[in-house]
Amino acid sequence: MDNLDKKKRSWNMSRIKSKNTKPEIVVKKYLYKNGVRYKSSNKKLIGNPDLIIKKYKLVLFVHGCFWHAHQNCKEFRYPKSNVDFWKKKIDKNIQRDKEVLKTLDKLSYDVYVIWECEINKKDFGVLEEFIKAYKQLKEKIS
Repeated sequence: MDNLDKKKRSWNMSRIKSKNTKPEIVVKKYLYKNGVRYKSSNKKLIGNPDLIIKKYKLVLFVHGCFWHAHQNCKEFRYPKSNVDFWKKKIDKNIQRDKEVLKTLDKLSYDVYVIWECEINKKDFGVLEEFIKAYKQLKEKIS
């Protein structure tokens, strides 16, 4: 059962940001420190990636473990209250993520996804792969 009343829960949920979240800021600083120059959030590209390098067709999503249902992650579990609502919402996010990845693949974008729990653990393996791809493409084109 939720330990907050509906008004307080609604207020809490309204404060959740969709861009420039703490995990995104950590990722942006890490990439910038490693020489990667990018654009933030491109609403014109399907899925609204968190970071994009259009010239090299690279995109990076910073996924929250809860909102994107990170499987086998201790940060994700369906809430115990309003179960039907949350299951539908999160399952819809999962389906949308699959469609976005499929479409970006058809558009020849290289897609990278880093999870909030990886950022919290400072496991930047995905970012290192992203940086490597960026530098290889930059060298190839230069």
